[in-house]
Amino acid sequence: MSELWNLAHIQPETRTVLDGETIPALFWNGVAARGDKVWMRQKDFGIWRSWTWQQTGDAVREIAHGLMALGFEARETASILSNTTIEWVLCDLAVLSAGGVANGIYPTDAPEQVQFLCEDSRTTVLFVEDEEQLDKALEARASLPLLRKIVVIDMEGLREFRDEQVMSLDALRQLGRDHLRQHPGLVEQRVAAVQPDDLAILVYTSGTTGKPKGAMHSHKGLVYTVRGYNTLIARDENDECMCFLPLCHIAERMGGEYFSLYTGAKLNFVENPETVPENVREIAPTVFTAVPRVWEKFYSGVMITLKEAGKLQQAAYAWAIGVGQRVADHVLKGETVPGALRLQFRLARVLVLDNVRKVIGIHRSRFLVTGAAPISPDLVRWYLALGVPMLEVWGMTETCGASTGIPAQRIKPGSIGPAAQYNEVKLDPATNEILVRGPNVFMGYLNLPEKTAETIDADGWLHTGDVGTVDEEGFFRITDRMKDIIITAGGKNVTPSEIENELKFSPYVTDAVVIGDQRPYLTVIIMIDQENVEKFAQDSDVPFSNYASLTRAPEVQQLIQSEIDRVNKKFARVEQIKKFFLLDTQLTAEDEELTPTMKLKRKLVQKKYAEQIEAMYH
Repeated sequence: MSELWNLAHIQPETRTVLDGETIPALFWNGVAARGDKVWMRQKDFGIWRSWTWQQTGDAVREIAHGLMALGFEARETASILSNTTIEWVLCDLAVLSAGGVANGIYPTDAPEQVQFLCEDSRTTVLFVEDEEQLDKALEARASLPLLRKIVVIDMEGLREFRDEQVMSLDALRQLGRDHLRQHPGLVEQRVAAVQPDDLAILVYTSGTTGKPKGAMHSHKGLVYTVRGYNTLIARDENDECMCFLPLCHIAERMGGEYFSLYTGAKLNFVENPETVPENVREIAPTVFTAVPRVWEKFYSGVMITLKEAGKLQQAAYAWAIGVGQRVADHVLKGETVPGALRLQFRLARVLVLDNVRKVIGIHRSRFLVTGAAPISPDLVRWYLALGVPMLEVWGMTETCGASTGIPAQRIKPGSIGPAAQYNEVKLDPATNEILVRGPNVFMGYLNLPEKTAETIDADGWLHTGDVGTVDEEGFFRITDRMKDIIITAGGKNVTPSEIENELKFSPYVTDAVVIGDQRPYLTVIIMIDQENVEKFAQDSDVPFSNYASLTRAPEVQQLIQSEIDRVNKKFARVEQIKKFFLLDTQLTAEDEELTPTMKLKRKLVQKKYAEQIEAMYH
C-alpha cells in the first residue's frame, strides 16, 4: 500500500481507453474488448455472483430484442422503477441499445409520482423491481394511455398473477431470444443508427419545490463527460468499486455505471441500503465514492467503538491519529514529511490506523470520493490522517455530475477544487453564483423551455444556484445555495451549511437544518443518529420506550445541547445557535422530508415544522 505522502498512484488518465461516440457503442466495444473479464458482481442469497462482459452483453441483447418484439421504437422512452441492482444496468443498456431513451424512477416514489414521471417522459415500457413497485405501476396505469407493457424483474409472490399488460423480465428475455433468431443483427443496426446528439437519458431532479424536472442528457454529453471523469479521478480494470447509491441519480449513473463501463473497473452491488457497512468490508473497494452521510456514519461508528474500548486502546488510538494528523498537516501544506515522522506514521499504521481502515472497509482504497452535499473539512482531515486521501467533487444533475474536483496532489479541505479540465467554471461578478459552461451541460428540461431559458443564459452559462468564492489558485468553495443564505433580523448574512456541517461531525447528529432568516437569532432542527443515541441512552441508563421518547429524554436533550455548545465555540456570537428541537419521527428515504441522497429538504422541513420553529422564538 502506497504511503500517504506519495500520491503518484493517483494520476489522471488523458488517453481514450474505449472508443465509441454513444453509450451503447461504448458498451458493445467494451464487450468485444473485455469478453470474459468480470465486470459486475452481486450478492444473491449470501453468495457473490459474477457477470462477465460477455454475459452482460448476452442479457442486454436479449432484453433489447424483447423490447423490439414488443414494438419499442427508437427514441421512445422506457422507465426503470427499481433499487440499485445489476438488472437496473441491464435494462438501462438494453433500452439505449434499442435506440430508446432511458429514465430512472426512485423506488421510494409514491404512485402519483410514478404516474407523473411516466406521463411527462411519455414512457411506453416500465420496468419494475418487484411486487411492491408493481402495485404502484398498476395504480398509475389508468392515467397512462401510452404505457404498453410493465416488466417485472423479480416475480417473487407473483407466480399466480395474471395480467396481459404485465410480464416478467425472464419472459421478456425469452421473447427476445425468439426475436433474435428471426432478426439477427437488429441490435447492431439500432446501435449504429443512434446519433451522438440524440437524447439518451432523463434524470429527474428531486422536486423540493413543485414538480420534478426532467434533465435531458445526450449521448455526446454523457460520453464526453465520462471520458473527462478519467482526467479527474482515474480508474482502470484493476479497480473495485461499489454501486449502492440510486442509479436514477446522476452521481451513481455517471460515476458508477457509465464510468465503470468506460474504464472497465469492476462494479460490486450491495445487497440493500442497510447492508452497506458490512458489504464495504467484504468488497474492500479500491475506489470508493459516497455521500457525506456515509462518511459521517463510518466516522461516528469508530468514535462510538472507541468509547467502549479500554484505556490502553484509547491511548494508542489518540497517539496514532495524532501522528496521522501531523503527517496530514504537512501533506496539506505541500511540505515534505520529515523522516522521523514517516517512521512514526508507519508504526501508527501497523499498530492502529490500518485496523481502523479495515473496520470501515477502506484498507484497500487508493482514494475516497465525496460529493452530492457539502462535507465537514474536519472529516476530510480525519480520513487523510488514516492515510486515505478524500477528494471532494462538485456538480449537479444539469452538469452531468462532477464539474470541479480536488486533485490528489493538492487537497484543500473545505474546497471543491478547481474546474475540471473538460468544462469552464466562473463566478457571476454581481452575485457570486457559480456558473458552468461546457459540452457536459445538459440539453435542457423536458417540456419546460422557459425553465431551461432561466437556467442556461444566452452565452451558454448554466446558473447553478450555488454561491461561492474562488482563491488565487482557482480553487472554488461553496458558501451556500443562493436561496438558503440566511439574513438575520439584524442584517447579518449567515451561511447555514457551515454550521450544519460542524453539527453533523458529531456522532449523535445525522442531519441539521439551521433556521434564522429575518429572525433575531439562529435556531436548529436536528435529526439524531438513532443507533448512537440509543447506545448512549442504554449506557447511561436513560429510560425510553420508542424513538419519540428517546428524543424527549432530558439526558438526550442535554447530550445534543453539549454538541451544540461545542460547535458554537467555533462561530461568532451572531452565528451561534440559541435553541434547538429534535425531530421525534425516525425518517427514512420513503419520507417526503428526505431527498434520495438522504438530506433533509430545507424548505419542506421549515414548512412542516413551522409550529415548533415559532415556539423557539417565543
